[in-house]
Amino acid sequence: MNETPLAPGLYIVATPIGNLGDLSVRAGATLRGVERILAEDKRVSAKLLKHVGATAPMTAYHDHSDEGVRDRILAELGSKAIALICDAGTPLISDPGYKLVRAARAAGVSIHTIPGPCAAVAALTLAGLPTDRFLFLGFLPAKARARSEAIAEVAGVRASLVLYESGPRLGEALAALAEGLGHRGAAVAREISKLHEECVTGTLADLATRYADAPPRGEIVIVVGPPPERIAASDDDLDTALIAALASQSPSRAAAEVAAALSIPRKRAYARALELVEGDALA
Repeated sequence: MNETPLAPGLYIVATPIGNLGDLSVRAGATLRGVERILAEDKRVSAKLLKHVGATAPMTAYHDHSDEGVRDRILAELGSKAIALICDAGTPLISDPGYKLVRAARAAGVSIHTIPGPCAAVAALTLAGLPTDRFLFLGFLPAKARARSEAIAEVAGVRASLVLYESGPRLGEALAALAEGLGHRGAAVAREISKLHEECVTGTLADLATRYADAPPRGEIVIVVGPPPERIAASDDDLDTALIAALASQSPSRAAAEVAAALSIPRKRAYARALELVEGDALA
């Protein structure tokens, strides 16, 4: 039985990532009350909609939808309540939709979010790694060079990292993370809230070895702990590193290299390099 129709606008509805029982009461009522449902894959969403008794017609809306589809949706939003869902979890999190939300807001459409399951956040609760600060990276690039570059960009971020990955690519992704991030604690969570849910923890290297030749099935989230705290470089550490670098490089280049290696301001390293050169400490 359908709910009382909702006011016109866009309703962003989070759906279960596994167990259908995770759908909130409000989400179910919203799906029954809207006049149209935008689904990433209508075949996937049909099971959920049948489960909650939602009968509104579905329209496919995904990464490959053209601007014409979005324009037609916008034209309806002024007079109809339309829900946006994805295959599983919270829409717009590594899923299509932000362009529609942006366009709807620009058009003055009323926008509502019905929060609920999100695989990235659920994995963080299972991993046993710091959650006070985290960075969601979505999927890493498939090609090795681009993947390494993406990892290098976040290597110094002092936060836990959360990534999505597929089973066949998991071993390669973990090996690349181990190479680019070093010795860090990590977790691989899969099939969250489903019958075979599991969360395996260890170092990145350990996990890369575990999954190198045994790609798991299901939806997978990788959580990587933040980098270890660095011990502040002492003056003696700085002098030792600079003297070695100045033996073959200019003060400017030596300072840049040492500053990066010791994670200290370049200004400090350069000032000390000049002092060492002027004081003839290299003789």
